[in-house]
Amino acid sequence: MSILIDKHIRVIVQGLTGKEGLFHTEQMIHYGTCIVGGVTPGKGGKKYLGVPIFNTMDEAVHHTGGDVSVIFVPSFFASDAILEAISMNMRIIVCITEGIPVSDMIQIKNFLKGKKSRLIGPNCPGIISPEESKVGIMPNLVFNKKGKVGIVSRSGTLTYEAADQIVQYGYGISTAIGIGGDSIIGMNITDILNLFLKDTETKCIVMIGEIGGKLEIDAAEWWMKNSGNQKPIIGFIAGQTAPKGRTMGHAGAVIGNKSETAQVKMDILKKNGIHIVTSPADIGMKVHEVIQKEDQ
Repeated sequence: MSILIDKHIRVIVQGLTGKEGLFHTEQMIHYGTCIVGGVTPGKGGKKYLGVPIFNTMDEAVHHTGGDVSVIFVPSFFASDAILEAISMNMRIIVCITEGIPVSDMIQIKNFLKGKKSRLIGPNCPGIISPEESKVGIMPNLVFNKKGKVGIVSRSGTLTYEAADQIVQYGYGISTAIGIGGDSIIGMNITDILNLFLKDTETKCIVMIGEIGGKLEIDAAEWWMKNSGNQKPIIGFIAGQTAPKGRTMGHAGAVIGNKSETAQVKMDILKKNGIHIVTSPADIGMKVHEVIQKEDQ
């Protein structure tokens, strides 16, 4: 089984009528995702790509029964879109938007406490389960084979690269999730590993991290304490040559102290039983080696 999403989800696209929303909604439909509605204030009553548009999330949920939301709203309005989705008890909320102010994300994190909604992102590629559904912007062609390898990543591009390598070695993906590269996000790596640990279909996990923050360290230490080494993890940390204090690509990818460097993170991950690769080009090969060893 996949985690978080499946073929039965009913997706509402917030910001569907914009350029990015239209393009990626069409791609999600082609992938087989059930898109039941879109939300754009002032365009209620119209249809785009055959999908009905509503002025508010309240109207969209009432008329469609949608339970998952994906957000393509500009950064100045994206926090309101997330809060609206949480208020409507969306089971999963995927925010693609980048550039949301940290102060807005602090408010959102506080609002999420005690709610049923799970937030992926912001500034993320989303979530995809081959032969089930896609909620986000992952390329359809890369994720064309269902299998037993789960992926959790802070980098969208490296998520696609890892998946492509894994498929080239003859394996498939159970679920791939890009959690986003901002300093404050919704679900973190530990949250996703916990779901993969419980998933009977996922037998091996690829974890792609970056410099900055402690998400990977916290996840590795949690894994060692809770998994009983039931499933192998292949880990990679991007930013091995990054200078201290400079933001590298993502807002959260900045080294604040020694523990946030790529080398220190890789050392800690290895200490906690995670199989480390030093180049993203080696992810597929390492997955193959680990799975072959596990199957012996």
